[in-house]
Amino acid sequence: MTFQRARTEEQREIRRQAILDVASAMLDEMPVAAVTLNELSRRVGLAKPNVLRYFESREAVLLELLDRLLQEWLTELADELAAGVDEKLPMAGRAAAVAEILSRSLSGQVVLCDLFGAQSAVLEHNVSVEVVGRYKRASLDRLTTMTTMVLKYLPELGENATLFSLQTMLTAGALSAYSTPPPSLQAAYQAEPDLARFHLELKDYLKLALTATLLGALPRS
Repeated sequence: MTFQRARTEEQREIRRQAILDVASAMLDEMPVAAVTLNELSRRVGLAKPNVLRYFESREAVLLELLDRLLQEWLTELADELAAGVDEKLPMAGRAAAVAEILSRSLSGQVVLCDLFGAQSAVLEHNVSVEVVGRYKRASLDRLTTMTTMVLKYLPELGENATLFSLQTMLTAGALSAYSTPPPSLQAAYQAEPDLARFHLELKDYLKLALTATLLGALPRS
């Protein structure tokens, strides 16, 4: 991929989206920790200083990618909830359906979960106040969107819906680290099968965690 110098705001936005596309493709091949600015620049076809014209750091690229993937997932989630939750069911049935759909949907979003897991400890470092502030404002909008979705099917959650939505994303990020072990750990699991109990299947454990959270947050009749 090679670029001419961007001279208009539209051209700059095209460059930014192309950089995000390449970063996303890299994350299909490697974990967040392995994505470097040098390799990103090489794959994009720009010198590193030119990439820095569009994003101030590697972390800024990944934060914006996280927000883009989150928006895309929330759009898909709305359709999945509409198709999979019968609003006429009793509260327990709706809660079980929501937990099942969330766990299944998030377990298919490997890159998104990996970025969730790196957000606080990695991605929110080495960025300016302006960049992290913009990201956090966008995150509030996404959280509001998800909360509204959850409340549509579980109005009984009330004010706990926001906390449940936030905890869902944080839990997916935390558990994803245990569901994609590095090659050395995979070899250790194969050599000593008893160790494999630390290898979590994201969907199963996420469903368990979300179900337990809902049972604690929903009112008891």
